[in-house]
Amino acid sequence: MTNLTSSSNHPTELITIKKYATALPTALANSCNPYIATATSDNTRKAYQQDVRHFLKWGGVLPTSPQELVRYLIAHAETLNSRTLARRLVALRNWHRYQGFEDPTVNPTVQKTLKGIFNTHGKPKAKAPALSLAHLKVITDYLKQQNNNKALRDRALLLIQFFGAFRVSELVKIEYEHLAWLAEGVEILIPKSKTDQIQQGQRVFIPHSDNALCPVTALKEWLALSKISSGFIFKSLTKNQQVKHAKETPLPTRNVHTLIKQIAKACGLSFEGKSYSTHSLRSGLATTASRNNASIKSIMRQGRWRNINTVLGYIEDGQRIDDNAAQHILSRTPSFQNT
Repeated sequence: MTNLTSSSNHPTELITIKKYATALPTALANSCNPYIATATSDNTRKAYQQDVRHFLKWGGVLPTSPQELVRYLIAHAETLNSRTLARRLVALRNWHRYQGFEDPTVNPTVQKTLKGIFNTHGKPKAKAPALSLAHLKVITDYLKQQNNNKALRDRALLLIQFFGAFRVSELVKIEYEHLAWLAEGVEILIPKSKTDQIQQGQRVFIPHSDNALCPVTALKEWLALSKISSGFIFKSLTKNQQVKHAKETPLPTRNVHTLIKQIAKACGLSFEGKSYSTHSLRSGLATTASRNNASIKSIMRQGRWRNINTVLGYIEDGQRIDDNAAQHILSRTPSFQNT
């Protein structure tokens, strides 16, 4: 492996390597082994590609050296989130390993530098607030008042996402053939997801209820109006709000991200000044369920979570007020007069 100690004046052969690295995604996708690309999810692969390109745009070359990585980390320590830098190292580590080069990211100086950046510039992880049941009711009431096709679709979409704890990538790819109607509700098949890349299939049951937030009723109303009986159930609409039946492509994920922000803004909803996102519905299910004494097992099953720490984080958010140690003391302490 060539040892690089500067990001300028590289030998000609290293410039060639840089050009090859830039074209790497295409080379992988068209290689004689068609299964390399499918071993990683599309979103993860795109993120890694963007991270590698950022390193190259800065002036780095591939393969690189620990000294070069340290300079890269220092150059971006104050402008990039520490977690972003950590992810960029993961992308570069994967590039080196799968190309058969020595991994420079495991170098102690590289790791120590990253830790120092976290200690100096680290910030609490920014995350969208969980959507409460009360705010979900406000949103669905608002959509009912709109009384049009888009509002009916969006209402069904958001209720299904909330109570099914769907990731957006899973939600938009639900097809009519994936629905199994039961007396108690509807069971939805997820053929492939972030936690099921080998396509064993996962099933989510959403129960029927008699209240205004029933997701099953909302879905049935949308399907009846749209006359969808095959293919994707959440489709794009024309300017006249007609379903694009001829276009057998799922509703773009960016549209879902946009609509929840637009609707929440129209309703004047936020939490501690933070705006809601699509993840707010998924975390909202976990947080609300924990506040209603649902078991950790049932929450993990509904959201297909594999990491219990993720779910415990949502439970912590939900019980910070409801199951508060200080409140347990104050509620059982005799009254003391202020002196």
